[in-house]
Amino acid sequence: MVAAKWEWTTLHMLNDFGLKALLAIILSNLLYAVIFRHEFRQMAEGVSKFTETEKPDVIPFWVTFAHAGFMAWSVFMLMGHHPALLLAGFLVFLAFTVATPQWQAPILLRSPLLVAFFLASLVVHGGLQGWWISPVLVRLDEFSLFLGATFLTAFNDNAAITYLASQVPALSSGTDAARALQYAVLTGAVTGGGLTVIANAPNPAGQSILAPHFQDGVSPFRLALWALAPTTIAALCFLYLPHA
Repeated sequence: MVAAKWEWTTLHMLNDFGLKALLAIILSNLLYAVIFRHEFRQMAEGVSKFTETEKPDVIPFWVTFAHAGFMAWSVFMLMGHHPALLLAGFLVFLAFTVATPQWQAPILLRSPLLVAFFLASLVVHGGLQGWWISPVLVRLDEFSLFLGATFLTAFNDNAAITYLASQVPALSSGTDAARALQYAVLTGAVTGGGLTVIANAPNPAGQSILAPHFQDGVSPFRLALWALAPTTIAALCFLYLPHA
């Protein structure tokens, strides 16, 4: 959403954001691995009690390899800005799932299409929002902007936050102050991404996988409570580790 606007390269994204995000992910997972070590041990014991007839069918390697290939194709086409080739790969993927139904889960298109419509409308209408968001953002310092982006991302898609920020001329001026504000708004959006279930695609996917393991479903309050620790870890990594 902002890389082209702010002239950020892949190497810049890796050095300033990717490595810190990776460190935050590792620390958060290690923390919860220690906290829930007993529960993980019980889950492992339960899996090991499967009989031969209860074990699920093994998915062939070539099917898994094909899925990985389709994902790689999509990423490279997105990075190269080739929407026609991206769409062609997606259609081939749909045909592949139809041809191998015994190893495929049903393709659910409603949620991805809703996300696509949301992002499309963001691009169409986001450019018209600069008149009100620009005066708001230019009054904030780096820390305030970081906290504001983190808070707003808990209720919105982080792509919306960063895209709207890219519409502010003051953040695209190329000065050191502008670059500092760019860093603040993007790291705030990344930090707050774990606080929303609906607006950040990996979160509803994870909840749908884990929900059957909870007798009364996933508690929204406890989910938010347990999300505070990794959010804090991410915030500390982005705020206090050096960046360009």
